[in-house]
Amino acid sequence: MERVLKVPGIAYGGDYNPEQWPEEVWAEDVRLMAEAGVNMVSVNIFSWALLEPSEGVYDFSRLDRVLDLLYTHGIAADLATPTAAPPAWFFKAHPEALPVDRDGRGLAYGSRQTFCPSSPAYREAAVRMARALGERYAEHPAVVMWHVHNEYGCHNAECYCDTSAASFRRWLREKYADDLAALNDAWGTTFWSQWYYDWDEIIPPRATGAVPNPAHRLDWRRFCSDELLSLCTAEREVLAEAAPAIPATTNFMVMYNFDALDYWRWAPELDIVSNDHYLRSTDPESEIDIAMSGDLVRSLAGGPWLLMEHSTGAVNWQPVNRAKGPGELKRNALAHVARGADGIAYFQWRAAKAGAEQWHSAMLPHAGTDSAIWRDVVALGADLKALAEVRGSTGTAETAIVWDWDAKWALELPSQPSEAVRFLEVVRSWYEPLWRAGVAVDFVRPDADLSAYRLVLAPSLYLVDDAGAANLTAFAERGGTLVAGFHSGAVDQNCHVRLGGYPGAFREALGVRTDELFPLLPGQEVSLDSGGSGALWSERVRLAGAQAVASYTDGPLAGVPAITRHGYGTGTAWYVATLPDAGTLAALLHRIREEADVRPVLDAVLPPGVEAVRRRGAEADYLFLIDHAGAGAEIAVAADAVELLGGKPVLGGSVSVPPGGVAVVREPRAV
Repeated sequence: MERVLKVPGIAYGGDYNPEQWPEEVWAEDVRLMAEAGVNMVSVNIFSWALLEPSEGVYDFSRLDRVLDLLYTHGIAADLATPTAAPPAWFFKAHPEALPVDRDGRGLAYGSRQTFCPSSPAYREAAVRMARALGERYAEHPAVVMWHVHNEYGCHNAECYCDTSAASFRRWLREKYADDLAALNDAWGTTFWSQWYYDWDEIIPPRATGAVPNPAHRLDWRRFCSDELLSLCTAEREVLAEAAPAIPATTNFMVMYNFDALDYWRWAPELDIVSNDHYLRSTDPESEIDIAMSGDLVRSLAGGPWLLMEHSTGAVNWQPVNRAKGPGELKRNALAHVARGADGIAYFQWRAAKAGAEQWHSAMLPHAGTDSAIWRDVVALGADLKALAEVRGSTGTAETAIVWDWDAKWALELPSQPSEAVRFLEVVRSWYEPLWRAGVAVDFVRPDADLSAYRLVLAPSLYLVDDAGAANLTAFAERGGTLVAGFHSGAVDQNCHVRLGGYPGAFREALGVRTDELFPLLPGQEVSLDSGGSGALWSERVRLAGAQAVASYTDGPLAGVPAITRHGYGTGTAWYVATLPDAGTLAALLHRIREEADVRPVLDAVLPPGVEAVRRRGAEADYLFLIDHAGAGAEIAVAADAVELLGGKPVLGGSVSVPPGGVAVVREPRAV
């Protein structure tokens, strides 16, 4: 059964926590929600202690009244299972469910997500709660979506207790078909006398006196992701039994360097993919982070998705929590819509006056309705209503970037050639010039269907299995353009080095062979004969069919190729064996795009800081133009287009983007 979200237009709202306020405040809440154009709120996310005051004893009276009130006022509910925060009575009864960190330190309750993901007692209690909610509210007219848990793994992605150890062993026995010899081979346990003769000898990669086994650590990361996923699917299944037509989601966290979960494995288990995204105060161009996050979530979803949480202003968990500037709330929200979000929600509706997140911004701030944030929230509601027809439209990318959590986890294990190489930073450095050039980008896993793309970039694919490597090289062989970054293809799925020279799995397709790596020290650069410089990495590349596009001019590798191009089959494979400076990398990717015939969203050159994104609908295209620079812009568009936010036809074949503002243009279907 296909489960769809039954909310008209773009969903708009946020986390609603009425239990934190006297009941007389609720009437004001729903009145103001209507004023702001809110049509869906998430409720019950952290209410376990109030719903179940003691084991098996439920009190739904408050939640009944909340859901009835929302429905009466035309506001839909994304009803959460409150299992991210078990109550104190649960831990008093089941202290064994508390997690243990890598150093063997047991953690106490008194916060959220302080439970062991492998705890049978927790699983039983969480599923029981989900079943009770499902059975009680399956037919409630306010409930349009189940919100399973909240931000899985945000604080408890790994637990090293004995219960987790036993679960890890069960997971390993299933993965390796109960063949201990296969595990020993995969983990390379002949090194440092780590051979296992009995499954019970295997423990989690707890703190030790030296560097842990990388394959052991990698399988542990995979297990931890799967263990949390099993909790999510257990709750989702009992909800689906109770209410087969109601879709379920859980909120991902694909950016700000949260990497605990392999979301390629998670996304197919959900009816609707949703994501949380918060700006980092230290990022001077957070609009690029928003774009990259949106593209990744849309790719995980295979189409439209929901933004489940972001902030109207400052968050509360960074060393310095920056407020948003004029127009930034609107630009941020509509940038997510531009990249596929069919819903915009915030944490939270009303700013808390007590608790750990009391200084987190909200739709209704501490200052109340006489505030800039409130006026912006109301204006955004009107804008989203004007964009209702955009819902369901998709992306239009011809370029894909390979993103793989296994590769990220493996790259950032200890004892790499350079601990300065960080997956997210390398990928963003390649993504950024594409964003500036207005090029549409999808993200793909290594084994994805690549037939829709002209250009595939693998900036940082240290680990790749044989199937993924074969898929990527076949893409080039069949006529595509493949670009690989340094240290890609180096190891297989077990972190075993691919012998015979680097870059391992991609040597033949790239037409190069490296015999030694020369990572660069912090602040060190190497000059390139094409102009510009490289940082972070270099290696001794020997041509084996490829042509040198740029070579080092100084240092121990002077004269050695740094960037190469190789005709492979009917396509082309490039190798970038350093991290070029921003200008050099942008020029290189521009050249590669032109050769691959990949065009930006608009043929015209955009003013600096103006973002152009297109969503493709059933009958029209929707062009989002966002001015992050604050200078405004005049952009050529189709003569018979309509600017949706103003509700007016475009005159003269161009549309004005106000300084720091947004224009959304409906264009006739592009050929």
